[in-house]
Amino acid sequence: MKRLILSTDSMWTRAGASGIVVGVVVGIGVSMLASITPPAASADTSSAVTVAAKGYDLDISTAPFPDLKVTVSQTKDLVSQGIVVNWTGSGAKSVRPDASSGGQNFLQIAQCWGEDPLNPGHPDRTTCQYGGFPGKAASTRDTSVSDEFVNAKDTQYTSPSNGFTIPAVTAIPYRASTGGTISSVFKNGAGVLTHYILDPLTGLVQTANGTPAATGVTLPSPIVGVDLATNEFYTQYTTNEVPWVGSSDTGAGSVKFEVQTAMQSPGLGCGMPVTATDGTVTGKSCWLVVIPRGTNDVGESYITKSGLFWDAWQHSVAVKLDFKPIGLRCSIGSAEKQLSGSELASAAVASWQPNLCTGSTGSSFVLSTGNEEDSLLSASQKTPSPLALTSRALQTTKADPVQYAPIALSGLAVSFSIDRRVKPVGAVPQEYKDKNTESFTSMNLTPRLIAKLLTNSYLDSLPTGAPATSKSLAFFVDNPEKVNHNARNLTVDPDFLAVNDAEWQYQDLTGPSLGDMLLPSGRSDEALQLWRYVLSDPDAVAFLNGEADKWGMKVNPWYATKDAVNSSGTKMTVPRTNFPKADPIARVATADGQTEVNLVTWRPYASDFENGAYLTLRGDGQELGDWSPNTVPPKWGKSVRNLVGTQRVLGLTTTAAAARYQTVTASLRNSAGTFVAANSASLLAAAAAMTPTTENAAVLEYNPTSASARAAASAYPMTMPVYAALNPLQTDASARAIYANMIRYAVAAGQVPGSAIGQLPEGYASIPASWVAQALAAATAIEKGISPIVSATPTPTPSPTVAATAAAPAAAYVNPNAGSGTAAVAAVAAAVAGTATATDPAATGASAGPLVGKPTPSDPVIGPIPAAIPVGFLSGLLAAGGVPLISRVRRRS
Repeated sequence: MKRLILSTDSMWTRAGASGIVVGVVVGIGVSMLASITPPAASADTSSAVTVAAKGYDLDISTAPFPDLKVTVSQTKDLVSQGIVVNWTGSGAKSVRPDASSGGQNFLQIAQCWGEDPLNPGHPDRTTCQYGGFPGKAASTRDTSVSDEFVNAKDTQYTSPSNGFTIPAVTAIPYRASTGGTISSVFKNGAGVLTHYILDPLTGLVQTANGTPAATGVTLPSPIVGVDLATNEFYTQYTTNEVPWVGSSDTGAGSVKFEVQTAMQSPGLGCGMPVTATDGTVTGKSCWLVVIPRGTNDVGESYITKSGLFWDAWQHSVAVKLDFKPIGLRCSIGSAEKQLSGSELASAAVASWQPNLCTGSTGSSFVLSTGNEEDSLLSASQKTPSPLALTSRALQTTKADPVQYAPIALSGLAVSFSIDRRVKPVGAVPQEYKDKNTESFTSMNLTPRLIAKLLTNSYLDSLPTGAPATSKSLAFFVDNPEKVNHNARNLTVDPDFLAVNDAEWQYQDLTGPSLGDMLLPSGRSDEALQLWRYVLSDPDAVAFLNGEADKWGMKVNPWYATKDAVNSSGTKMTVPRTNFPKADPIARVATADGQTEVNLVTWRPYASDFENGAYLTLRGDGQELGDWSPNTVPPKWGKSVRNLVGTQRVLGLTTTAAAARYQTVTASLRNSAGTFVAANSASLLAAAAAMTPTTENAAVLEYNPTSASARAAASAYPMTMPVYAALNPLQTDASARAIYANMIRYAVAAGQVPGSAIGQLPEGYASIPASWVAQALAAATAIEKGISPIVSATPTPTPSPTVAATAAAPAAAYVNPNAGSGTAAVAAVAAAVAGTATATDPAATGASAGPLVGKPTPSDPVIGPIPAAIPVGFLSGLLAAGGVPLISRVRRRS
């Protein structure tokens, strides 16, 4: 189980923890609230900004794209997330970079933290995270130059040539917001600008030309390093820069950009708390900068120089980015209470927490995401426990003692980032050639295709170099001329091509990260629901049983669900709460010390569901890198992420995480036979088709085999509710009251869609009114200690399309910042009014008492599981004012 102290920039996908606090705020008249239909969540575009080169470019007369206009989708309330950058007017169609050129007619994008004091309203190029890819043409911070073509504004960063053998070098330093500077050109003891390098053998700083000093060169303050590509502030594994992004032949384009805060990039420091004189706390602002590159640099035939050199930099356009403050927002010393279970609620709780802790019973809330079943079992006891967040009822043979309060409506999604690469030979329609390197924006997946991705049934998902005698390889013949063979990856599978746009069949896409999905380790309700979705389809069941599809593809035999077919002799039991890597296939260790490469080494797990969306945004398929014999101990490295134009990765994630990182998600075929994408309308349609579980009628589920699901054509099939659950007879009455107040906030002000603190983030749908009624009734029962087993008045069974009236909460629930209670009610009523009611069938089914739960499925025989390849390093403790930030592990992904 992962323990998370959530913050306004809570990045539970990262390897370390950040801070969050939670308490209570708003009191609302329940009878009025129950009659309001909550609105559907939608993306916040209110802070989108467009900037034009005309009026911003510092020398528009020499601009490569004088008609350039750039629109940034969100510029306020930012956290670590994805945003969309669109543009027009960038000239002719872009040309891809090659070994000697950065390309033609393209854009570069970077994030910067400081403003240029000589050009107010423009970022300072020395504060931009840029140059993290060593040796990449036109994308480094330093390059050899001809003296005659050095711009006057670059001379302070240029070591002159000696006229013959030693060329001039211009190197734009990087100044971190924390105070250190990385610079490879600075004055020596005699006051002469000199070029310095880091000796790779000794690790000492030396002059680039001249006799090495025995003990190296001492760096003058504030310089802390000379390597402008790999340093303590950024590397090719952590930088978010976009070295090349192209435009269509109309000069238009779009790209997703990863926004980083101080948690991911301490050198940028974006979002660090800044306290104004009136006590208001905001996040430190930063900049998004777009650098247009034409066809050649000054004095050159091609684009080969850095975009930070003044000749290019002067044409950049930039947008100010405002961040939510990161770190703890509750006063130090406030009581800490625990939440445990579903990751589906993480983004919502992170948004709610700053408002919650301003209430009279405010507390810090620590969320530990992990196996919901374990969390719920603990919450069902009478001894004090964390408040469980779950999507299933308690699996018990006895009467269920838990009160269930629905607080969120979310789901799972398959994120993907796949850039076009048309076949180099054969007849390809010109319209598809014109889109080469552009990203696909739609994909359809069926339960059988999901089954193939979950079972390593595509050739590319298995380690290259494994012995041909491996049992699974008997099913993986890489020969498209044969009738009976398994496809290399999803995009060339005839099963996939049959349900997707014809353009896919003209693509030449390969790579391990197209042979499977990035999957989280551990057990979860989400995994169980995905397997249930797979098993709802007869074709998928037949495939798992070992039957070939009509193109001859069969399941990897280590995952077969029949004893006689499974290579271990024991079938894999499904549905299950995890995603096993069951195939023991491995590339054997070699005599020169290279260690074994098994399935986990080849295709490592993601740290959690959110990590799947984050890695997809970055185009990081977690592919295996080269063997590193000189590290201690020697080990396998990881490949650098694929940059824009060459990305190809799929990742399993949540709808909220997909929205946060702005990743495209696949449309899934539902039980009605319709391919449906995840959005608030399709989530609500699924909620309307939910039926009571057999274990407890108070808990709803989307059962893909139910009659209501088969009739719900617009329902997204991986929709899941999240319940806050607790035994109301737990002995800590104070904790129960705090949990009850958290529930009340969650289903009131916490259901108002938006990106501001306290609102419901994109990727959720506001819960139906009857769910609100159930949650408020459950909150009162939890606070008052009313057990569902002995209660004379049972908890109302939720009906997604019928608004019920709940009893008023027993405890006073006041928002100190909302004025009168009537005003608070009116504010919420105005905010949530006008939502369309789902039109699919209402939930049906009679109430059922507690029944015996299904046994937990056993694991199949699995291969050896080595330690994961390291992808992170400590970013250090951050602090601001008197409020400490929780240390994070900075991901190298």
